[in-house]
Amino acid sequence: MTTLLIAEHDNKTLNPATAKTMSAASALQAPVDILVAGHNCADVAQQAAKLTGCQKIIHADAPHLEHHLAEEMAQVITALMEDYTTAITPATTNGKNFMPRVAAALDVMQLSDITDVLAPNQFERPIYAGNALQIVESTDEKRVITVRTTKFPAVEETGQADVELLELPEPKSVSQYVSENLSQSDRPELASASIVVSGGRALGSKENFEKYIEPLAQTLGAAIGASRAAVDAGYISNDYQVGQTGKVVAPDLYIAIGISGAIQHLAGIKDAQTIVAINKDEEAPIFQIADYSLVGDLFELVPQLQAALENR
Repeated sequence: MTTLLIAEHDNKTLNPATAKTMSAASALQAPVDILVAGHNCADVAQQAAKLTGCQKIIHADAPHLEHHLAEEMAQVITALMEDYTTAITPATTNGKNFMPRVAAALDVMQLSDITDVLAPNQFERPIYAGNALQIVESTDEKRVITVRTTKFPAVEETGQADVELLELPEPKSVSQYVSENLSQSDRPELASASIVVSGGRALGSKENFEKYIEPLAQTLGAAIGASRAAVDAGYISNDYQVGQTGKVVAPDLYIAIGISGAIQHLAGIKDAQTIVAINKDEEAPIFQIADYSLVGDLFELVPQLQAALENR
């Protein structure tokens, strides 16, 4: 049988998480088709068609799919699953919204946040805030999977799959899109950035966050992140929260400033390639996983780091 990968996109651009999920899908040792569902998203279908390993693009285009409402997406995916063994998608907000409905409709368990494919029916996933890894074996005839994409490399774009337009059922119309408020930033998107500069509660105020974190991120071309403590203190909005209850990141460089390293935060950054920690408490848990540690007052060290970078 074949695997169905549900693409993550905004109707204009294919999200990089899709190419990473393609790595996981290919490890299932079955042909992979990609479902591109949305509205006026023909460009996305062409982008997805280039992903190496894709056998065919199924293009579902209709106004009621524009905002990926869970009920509408689940109806389309469930109908397609007659011809597929596995449905797989990134563990994004969208994926976490509609995939449980698909699993319920198929009467199977969902395999959430997998970080490795050990066999076509055996998977690894983190538990206990990332402190332990669980191996799960599925005996269901159908599998519904969401992927923690930080653990998988993106596939190359060397393919050119055919695009097939899907005839859609009538919309359910049991819920409707009202509005959305999206944060706008010239900086890289946090979840996919190669460099992340994060601040913690030790900064002491929103003004200090802006004074010390933002210029450093600007100099490095980095995304900005924050600990939950900083978010709860009102220094920055929760869009920037990094950790188990925020965004899981895997940048090439993660700079943690004034972050002690609560277990939930460490779970969200453990896949970073290089971690730099600045904290005045030499016993802070963040130093246990940091590759480079600076023990001292962040209000002295960060300006020095900023000046050194500007003088390079």
